Amino acid sequence: MDPLSPEELSRYHRHILLPEVGGHGQQLLKAARVMVIGAGGLGSPVLQYLAAAGVGTLGIVDDDGVSLSNLQRQVIHDTGTLGERKTESAAQAISRLNPHCRIMRYEDRFDASFARDYLPRYTLLIDGSDNFSTRYAAADAAELTKVPLVTGAVGRFDGTVTVLKPYEHGPDGVLNPRYTDLFPEAPPEGLVPACAEAGVIGALTGVIGTLMAMEAIKVITGIGEPLVGRLLMYDGLAARFDTVRYKRRAGE
Repeated sequence: MDPLSPEELSRYHRHILLPEVGGHGQQLLKAARVMVIGAGGLGSPVLQYLAAAGVGTLGIVDDDGVSLSNLQRQVIHDTGTLGERKTESAAQAISRLNPHCRIMRYEDRFDASFARDYLPRYTLLIDGSDNFSTRYAAADAAELTKVPLVTGAVGRFDGTVTVLKPYEHGPDGVLNPRYTDLFPEAPPEGLVPACAEAGVIGALTGVIGTLMAMEAIKVITGIGEPLVGRLLMYDGLAARFDTVRYKRRAGE
């Protein structure tokens, strides 16, 4: 692994002070290559906190542009970037935050074809998309390439986060669960309205996106217990967190 420069040692000093992270953990962050699906509500805090944490390479996948209605929650963008590609706007913000972070822009939709071409170059996948088709595609691609996946979702006032490593065995010797063990099939079209139809409280995406960034840092550095086989649920109106466990279905 590349050594940390004097400037990096100063920038990440508060990380390095933590015995659980230290210099070695910071080097792991520097060596990490993380692909983030979506530079929107969830992707904004994910990208900001991973860049600030010192992740060496961030790949941003988004084919959309910045619109005024995005700015209520997609805080990596601003009024001055209206009309720009989200990948470009996010890259500019990250460069200002941490010039040590290398940025790869992909103005594409994440699907099986895209994943086959690009995902093997990365060590971690984060899904901040807003639709089930992308979530299933991300889960399938991550399992196929044996890349850990951090996935999150939000509703109007609630959100969820989990981590998937279905190619590894858990402490009980059983393979870890897949995304389909949590959501066997997508809900019927129109049953779960998009935020453009139902609305979403802006700060909620910050809560869930920041939790996703924390899980990514844990996976990269090997600290703590990632949310593998556990779904963390947050109710913003009640200010309550709950966790449910889920397992791989027998015979699969």
